[in-house]
Amino acid sequence: EMKTGVTTQAEVRSRMGEPGFVHWNDDGTATWEYARQPSGTNCYMITFGSNQVISKIEQVLNDANFGKVHEGMSKDDIRRLLGAPGTKQLFDNMREEIWEWRIEGMPPMDETYFIVQFDTGHGGVKKTSKRVQPKG
Repeated sequence: EMKTGVTTQAEVRSRMGEPGFVHWNDDGTATWEYARQPSGTNCYMITFGSNQVISKIEQVLNDANFGKVHEGMSKDDIRRLLGAPGTKQLFDNMREEIWEWRIEGMPPMDETYFIVQFDTGHGGVKKTSKRVQPKG
């Protein structure tokens, strides 16, 4: 329904509602975040040009973006890359905060999650992993 170079901010807002978050880009344009967590497996980032028309639509919960996550990245960096997580858990005794996104998995009937662990002492990414929770 939405097309780059055609669909306006007003049309996106009318079809999808208010964005969960607005990321401001270095060039002054905006990227709107539409996370479908915790039940969905997608997060759409819709970037608008200075003319308030879509310049890019991206489903960011994908292997290419998971591969960009590296040790030391900040929570803000991760939020910008992957959108809002489905869950956040804080483990004070282990000095960790864990963010988890439900993602498309194999086989599709199982629930698959991408996990980012942060070191709360340093604040940056400690490690990532995936887990599969079989259904049934």
